[in-house]
Amino acid sequence: MITGVLAGCGGQSAIKPAEVLDERTGITVGALQEPIEFVINAQNAALSNAKRATFAYLGPIEWDRMGDISYALWVHVAPGNDRQVGDIRAAGAVTVNLDDGPLVLSPIETPGVGQGPYKPAVSWGQTSYFALTVDMLKHMAGSQKLILNFRAADGTTLDFVPSQDTRATLTQFTRARGLTDD
Repeated sequence: MITGVLAGCGGQSAIKPAEVLDERTGITVGALQEPIEFVINAQNAALSNAKRATFAYLGPIEWDRMGDISYALWVHVAPGNDRQVGDIRAAGAVTVNLDDGPLVLSPIETPGVGQGPYKPAVSWGQTSYFALTVDMLKHMAGSQKLILNFRAADGTTLDFVPSQDTRATLTQFTRARGLTDD
């Protein structure tokens, strides 16, 4: 029995889902305890001689307004002194590249909760929220590949790869939110 419990724990992600009630609005916010970290890919890193690299972070969010449930992706860019990411709130500036191709993210406004679900890595970074459907979230959770693409300030594209397994983390989030059939 102990072996079974330990084996079950071995596949769990270190980033677990959390839920908080925003007392001001009455909205229950479901998120990960920590967002997923992304690092600049090796090809982009080789093009710069940066002493401090840019990092990106992504986290799914569920807002529950007394049964009216909506979803979003929280994205944060912590700039380094390498190539600069352009305005992530601009239309078409952020893309998620999955197994079967790119998915352009659309910026949205938040429902006005008192505190954001994730803490930005740096105060001078860029943070934005993007539209997310349950199908998109499930698709992301099932994809072997999840790369964040940002339009750079010079018009080129910067690619960021996850520093951990996104499938396990996103699948755990979908299960915690009751979005899977298993």
